[in-house]
Order: sequence, then C-alpha cells, then structure tokens
Amino acid sequence: MWKLDLDEEYFRIYDAKKMIAGYFDPDYGDIFPKNKTDEIISQMLKNHDKISGGFIMVPMAKFGLFDTDLETDIDTVETQVASVLDRLQKWKDFLSKNNLKIHFIRISHTDQDMLTITFPFKFTQPTPLDNKEIAKEISPTLDLLQKLGLL
Repeated sequence: MWKLDLDEEYFRIYDAKKMIAGYFDPDYGDIFPKNKTDEIISQMLKNHDKISGGFIMVPMAKFGLFDTDLETDIDTVETQVASVLDRLQKWKDFLSKNNLKIHFIRISHTDQDMLTITFPFKFTQPTPLDNKEIAKEISPTLDLLQKLGLL
C-alpha cells in the first residue's frame, strides 16, 4: 500500500491514493570525511548499502486557524482546538506505547498551519537503501498510524 520514492537523500512516502503521507530520512551513519558527505551518500544509494534505520516524519496536527484570511467565531475556534487536543492525546498514546521518548515536533515547511512529528525508526535487520525494502520495514508502523487515525 505504501510507496517510497527517492528525493535527493531522503524518501517521500506515498499512500494508496498517491498522496504524500510523510518522509523517511535514512540514518547513513557516521560519514567520513565530512567534506565528501554528498558523494558518499550518493554512492551508498547507488550501491543499495544496508542501513539500520532512520527517521519517519509525518503530519501531526493541522490547526485550521492560522490563515491570514481567517474570520470565524469562538465556537469554531473551540472546536478546532478541541480537535487538535484530541489528536495530541492520540499521539501521546502512540509515542508512549511504542516507547518513542525521542521525537521532534516542527512547523511543517509546506504548511504554516500544521505541525509535523519526526521519530526514530530502527529496522528489524540491516536493510538495503531500496524503495521497496524500506517500505516493507516501515509499513507496519505506517499501517498502525493510519489505523489510529494519525495518518
């Protein structure tokens, strides 16, 4: 169901409707020498080198409030804030149940009204830098996020 496409040094994650669901940023390990990072990563991708994991970044919460043309009422704002609080609680539950103490929340680079969450992902075994192989590894987590209504 999930499809990955390489975009420079990371992978875009697409859902069954061919919409971007998130991103996977591989952990390329310690690269040395630092001044040849781009060249080394390019070679790793070309050779389908095996990696141990990386980071998954997905949308976390859309507020529906931070639009310069917004004109609304207090009840609508309250509904939107309650919806975001509900979603945050679902994320807290997911992070806790999956022991994901380390995570990063940022404003989306494509939508100033949305927060994204990035969390580490460890593969079950070293996995080649290949769209299909990485998709196999991260699909159960993406499926769970979708089942929980978080994707």
